[in-house]
Amino acid sequence: MGSVTGAVLKTLLLLSTQNWNKVLAENSYDCDDPLVPPLPQTSFSSSSELSSSHGPGFARLNRRDGAGGWSPLVSNKYQWLQIDLGERMEVTAVATQGGYGSSNWVTSYLLMFSDSGRNWKQYRQEDSIWGFSGNTNADSVVYYRLQPSIKAKFLRFIPLEWNPKGRIGMRIEVFGCAYRSEVVDLDGKSSFLYRFDKKSMSPIKDVISLKFKTMQSDGILLHREGQNGDHITLELRRGRLYLLINSGDTQLPSTESLVSLTLGSLLDDQHWHSVLIQRLGKQVNFTVDEHTRRFHAQGEFSYLDLDYEISFGGIPAPGKSVSFPQNNFHGCLENLYYNGVDIIDLAKRHKPQIIALGNVSFSCSQPQSVPVTFLSSRSYLALPGTSGEDEVSAAFQFRTWNKAGLLLFTDLHLVPGSLLLFLHDGKLRLNLFPPGRLPSDITAGAGLNDGQWHSVTLSARRNHLSVTVDGQGASAAPSLGPEQVYSGDTYYFGGCPDSSSGSRCQGSLDGFQGCMKLIAISGEVIDLISVQQGALGNFSDLQIDSCGITDRCLPNYCEHGGECSQSWSTFHCDCADTGYRGATCHNSIYEQSCEAYKHRGNTSGFYYIDSDGSGPLGPFLAYCNMTDGTPLSWWVGRTNEVQTYWGGSLPDPKKCACGFEGNCIDSQYYCNCDADRNEWTNDTGFLSYKEHLPVTKIVITDTGRPHSEAAYKLGPLLCQGDKSFWNSASFNTEASYLHFPTFRGELSADVSFFFKTTASSGVFLENLGITDFIRIELHSPAEVTFSFDVGNGPFEVSVQSPTHFNDNQWHHVRVERNVKEASIQVDQLSQKTQPAPADGHALLQLNSQLFVGGTATRQRGFLGCIRSLHLNGLALDLEERARVTPGVEPGCQGHCGSYGKLCRNGGKCREKPSGFSCDCTFSAYTGPFCSNEISAYFGPGSAVIYNFQENYSLSKNSSSHAASFHGDRKLSRETIEFSFRTTRTPSLLLYLSGFYKEYLSVIIAKNGSLQIRYQLNRHQDPDVINFDFKSMADGQLHHLKISRDAGVVFAEIDETARRQVHLASGTEFSAVKSLVLGRILEHSDVDQETALAGAQGFTGCLSAMQFSHVAPLKAALHPSHPAPVTVKGHVAESSCAAQTGTDATSRERTHSFADHSGTIEDREPIANAIRSDSAVIGGLIAVVIFILLCITAIAVRIHQQKRLYKRNEAKRAENVHSAEAALKSELNIQNTISENQKEYFF
Repeated sequence: MGSVTGAVLKTLLLLSTQNWNKVLAENSYDCDDPLVPPLPQTSFSSSSELSSSHGPGFARLNRRDGAGGWSPLVSNKYQWLQIDLGERMEVTAVATQGGYGSSNWVTSYLLMFSDSGRNWKQYRQEDSIWGFSGNTNADSVVYYRLQPSIKAKFLRFIPLEWNPKGRIGMRIEVFGCAYRSEVVDLDGKSSFLYRFDKKSMSPIKDVISLKFKTMQSDGILLHREGQNGDHITLELRRGRLYLLINSGDTQLPSTESLVSLTLGSLLDDQHWHSVLIQRLGKQVNFTVDEHTRRFHAQGEFSYLDLDYEISFGGIPAPGKSVSFPQNNFHGCLENLYYNGVDIIDLAKRHKPQIIALGNVSFSCSQPQSVPVTFLSSRSYLALPGTSGEDEVSAAFQFRTWNKAGLLLFTDLHLVPGSLLLFLHDGKLRLNLFPPGRLPSDITAGAGLNDGQWHSVTLSARRNHLSVTVDGQGASAAPSLGPEQVYSGDTYYFGGCPDSSSGSRCQGSLDGFQGCMKLIAISGEVIDLISVQQGALGNFSDLQIDSCGITDRCLPNYCEHGGECSQSWSTFHCDCADTGYRGATCHNSIYEQSCEAYKHRGNTSGFYYIDSDGSGPLGPFLAYCNMTDGTPLSWWVGRTNEVQTYWGGSLPDPKKCACGFEGNCIDSQYYCNCDADRNEWTNDTGFLSYKEHLPVTKIVITDTGRPHSEAAYKLGPLLCQGDKSFWNSASFNTEASYLHFPTFRGELSADVSFFFKTTASSGVFLENLGITDFIRIELHSPAEVTFSFDVGNGPFEVSVQSPTHFNDNQWHHVRVERNVKEASIQVDQLSQKTQPAPADGHALLQLNSQLFVGGTATRQRGFLGCIRSLHLNGLALDLEERARVTPGVEPGCQGHCGSYGKLCRNGGKCREKPSGFSCDCTFSAYTGPFCSNEISAYFGPGSAVIYNFQENYSLSKNSSSHAASFHGDRKLSRETIEFSFRTTRTPSLLLYLSGFYKEYLSVIIAKNGSLQIRYQLNRHQDPDVINFDFKSMADGQLHHLKISRDAGVVFAEIDETARRQVHLASGTEFSAVKSLVLGRILEHSDVDQETALAGAQGFTGCLSAMQFSHVAPLKAALHPSHPAPVTVKGHVAESSCAAQTGTDATSRERTHSFADHSGTIEDREPIANAIRSDSAVIGGLIAVVIFILLCITAIAVRIHQQKRLYKRNEAKRAENVHSAEAALKSELNIQNTISENQKEYFF
């Protein structure tokens, strides 16, 4: 039923829109008539003329009268040609020519329009283009269609540039048709009320259209309300239009029942602005001057309980409750239609449905205010004053976006002083510099750079200095003493002339950029038209009789919620807390997938993912599983489809995991929660079908019954991999390419990809328009270039590298073009940026196919591989297109050449069809990049024994990895590397034994020194490498490296202490038997120190144990295939990086996937679960209490063990006569100490 209603509403809206469009277009059919031919000569005027035969009346298109066109007396940018069309007309096109048979033509010009011949407005294309391109010779015609059209009585052409070998010369034509309109003028106190038949109106539909113009920044244009608080109001506030719709729904929060849409800016410019409001049920469309905002409301918004009357220009019934000031509108309304009814026509005919209140007239008055625009920081207006008056006074109004700028300067008469008025940080400051005294300073106002009109009055006399801003005054006593202030003869507004003019007005301050009007000196208002005609004062770089201020934040080009701020010439985007960066907040600061984070070297954890990059979808928190295995994808944020299956089920309707598996608690239901039992039941599982996700809303509708409850929990995204990251194509010929649909990046465009090649040049990507284009290419072996044209001529920005890009390695390219700038970055080289013209064309208009790897001309094609191509955050499937394209192959080989370095710690890079993997088989590490060390806690008496061969006679038949150590080969070299942590002495870290009584032992002696003992000749004493600069049993993590080549051994501990020793006992192992970590459990013929350590074994943590290509800890704890390894005692995987004192067997981490409510403001990837402060504080208190109790127990136990140790030590000294006796004694000690080891080992 809802869908049918929605379809009907959409049809009604379409019909209403079509009716409105018909009203708008009734004057537009065949609206291309030439308007100039019937005009009399008096309709043409100009700033000046070169001669009577060059007058403005000769400026008709294709005419040869007089000198063949208009030319002014002087060719400069202050000249103009004006046409009076006799009445308001709709102008749809203009055309220009140069002077007939001459070298006089205009190459660019401005087009301005006005209803009264005053207060001109510049016509702009694309909301930003000020100028039109003109002619390139005297006789060709350049034609421009105006979209949107102009409705005006007067047109003015202002030449900007002309043929440098000639002068200004113009002939023109204007095309259009008659424009009929109904207008009404409201004086700020008047309004009128329209009452209609309730049978003819729909409570769910409104279509309102009108035009208005005003000089006031505030006022209500229309208002309709009901008895329950429902209302629709259109209000002008500070030059912006607000559409307020209140549904009066008390069940909704106030923020949802009140809709507030804002559009437009600087609408108090005394020019016409169009408004269209379309409301149909919950859908509202609000359009102001071609800019539209759309809104879809919630709740019961579709029905508004409104009275059957609507007021225009104000709220005539003060008894009704409204929550905003009742400022009536002061200005003109035109073509006012309410649901197809011509309201102004009814008012003119005095129909009873219309009640007029106050002074309402049906012609639009034209206030004759003359504004002036200061176009640049070099602009100034010099006006004469009355020299010698005993007061300096001036007044004016201004508006600007700039925070700083000089407003007024004047010299004092008779004495070398001056008065200075300027903007500083949006505040007004008045400085008076009296002769021989400290300057006086007044500050007034704040935030005056808001684009609004502000009035200023200043006065300086003998004992008084004052300035008033918007009616708020500030004053100071300048303490001039006997000296009197006398006015000077010149007032400089907006800036100072250059120093060559002889004025003491110097340009120490930036010039003012903005508009001024109503300028008065000593109480006399200045006639700015006389200034324009050269009869009064002088000026530079001004535009008189026009305010050229524009709102560069409308439309707002800042994307993803970036805040727009502006100055006179540009705008800026504040991207803080958006998750994006760049000139327009276009680029996401997060990666698009877990795969991208993975190949930055990140490990598994929580990260923000921006799945569509610069697209409209925001970033979200996800858990990235960086390990290899079956991927689990839990996507949030893709479509709005309604699905009725739940976690763990196939996408069958209304099923949960138990329904899919057939084990629901009630077999007649497909979900446990449907059984409606008295006890809690649950349905749990993963949603893994990306096509049907995201989960944006969970609705449970049957909980309104008594004793009925429901609960749900949505966990975080679990992500792995990214097919688009490795999606690639190989281009084998210069003529080959892939083609895709036209790239749509009118205002913002970003392109990113990887490439590798051995060619010296080639085009990566190209898309053409009629004149616009975009191209990225390898311009030379060391230069990548991004070039484009949006109508301002070709632009190019390049990155040059000190090394060549054609090295067959992967390189990453990212380019961006927006309305502010264009940029390119390759790899980690510095980004190159080129700003866009402030008032140039902004839209990139393309219409051809997008070519990848080549061009439409099949020249300069790219040879090599392109991978992971994204346009505005969306990936292109290169492989799919390559499969059906000759000369292009899907996929690329050779990833290890670029990414092999990511495989660490002896891991080997292996090529895959899509990407690569790190083979950690022969590494002591694991993980996707062989970077996760394998560590183990060794309990007392424990050991790990790796047997290279059980019996020498079997060695030749061995197929294990250890076979390379024995058989017919001898071991003449090895590398050993590992980390350890312990507090025990003596300790055996490593023991390597051979079949011929050769061995290598690494021990911590009783004194805490680290000893490396090589016995390669059983007839000699072992060679000992000793590190005794500190105790190695200090509970800290130490890292040891040993490398032997024949008789030369190099050892390094903690990258600080190094030894190199030449062995005297031999140069090779004859045959290696086993490698022991921890306690030696069998009889061995070793030296006494090794025997003592071997009897004690090792208690602590060993990590990343690597013996050449054997990793014994990894073989023991992570066996990938049967390995000749034996574990004795308690050996548990742990982390050597953990603090000493933590029970290694209880170091497992538990992460909750439930409530990771990190916000988007947490702008860094989150590595693990988020912990609360209270849990940390409570944990710390518990640890402190536990440690205090343990220290007491340790002290008692150690005291007992010292006594026992002394008794056994004395006994052992008496009986030890051999290594065997010593070993037995040490074993007795070890057994005694380890009886209750866990009581005091931390």
